[in-house]
Amino acid sequence: MKQRTSEKGAGSQDRGFGRFLRSLLAGVPWSERAEDEEILHLAAPSQAMVRLHNSNGRTRIVGEDRTDIEVRARKIARAESAEAARLLLESIRIVVNEEGNALELDVEVPRKWNRRGYAHLELRIPRRFQVHVSAANGKIAIEGIRGAVSAHSTNGSVSLVDVVGDVEVSTTNAKVSCSCTCGRLIARSSNGKIELVGHRGSVNASTSNGLIRAEIEEVGKQGVSLATSNGRIVLELPEQVDAEVDIRVDNGVIRNDRPLCRSQRESDGQIRGRLGNGGSLIKLRTSNGSITLR
Repeated sequence: MKQRTSEKGAGSQDRGFGRFLRSLLAGVPWSERAEDEEILHLAAPSQAMVRLHNSNGRTRIVGEDRTDIEVRARKIARAESAEAARLLLESIRIVVNEEGNALELDVEVPRKWNRRGYAHLELRIPRRFQVHVSAANGKIAIEGIRGAVSAHSTNGSVSLVDVVGDVEVSTTNAKVSCSCTCGRLIARSSNGKIELVGHRGSVNASTSNGLIRAEIEEVGKQGVSLATSNGRIVLELPEQVDAEVDIRVDNGVIRNDRPLCRSQRESDGQIRGRLGNGGSLIKLRTSNGSITLR
């Protein structure tokens, strides 16, 4: 009997503590959540261009063999109560405009200190469209595009796969990665690494704090320029390449696995030379770190 009485008392205490905890959480910012999905089908604009701004949430854009545009938005709202979360969810809107024959999409989320809303977007668009994306807080992923791409995120990684066209990407606090790309590529990150795999064309990439690793299959006429303030640089070139090489390290070592013609070592931290018949400039710079040329 004493044991059963003790178990009953413990159960009552647990339920009482649960009620007490729920009472504490009531009214706490972001304690309740609401979620919904919206699907839009839009006619493709005549200019074959999409501009998108997503202030809060992930963004994915996929190029396909299609003539229209499909937008899937997973909207999420968090607030101090279930009712407040529902109202916030209803106020999250995907605003669509056509300006200058280009399609513009913007995500409108009301802001309040104790409520938070965001939308994860996935766009499926015609493959040969130009794409311009900006995101304040969220990852950007783009694949299968056969046109120019511009992607900028302030707090989130940027990833490109299978893109043929000039590319300009940047992020302030995350990683930039590009795989199987072709064209002129400009990549920037202030606090994050940059990784390029299977690129064909010119490259201009820099980061203030992070590694730069680039695997180039074909060097473009504008050459390759890689620079980081604090981090390593690893550059892998095709077996046959014609280029001028200029490497400089302030505090670190240079590892060169390629035979350079007219090689000139001006100091322990700088090497200049020629690959093949010379041509496009390959310029590598780091202040604190090593540089490896393969």
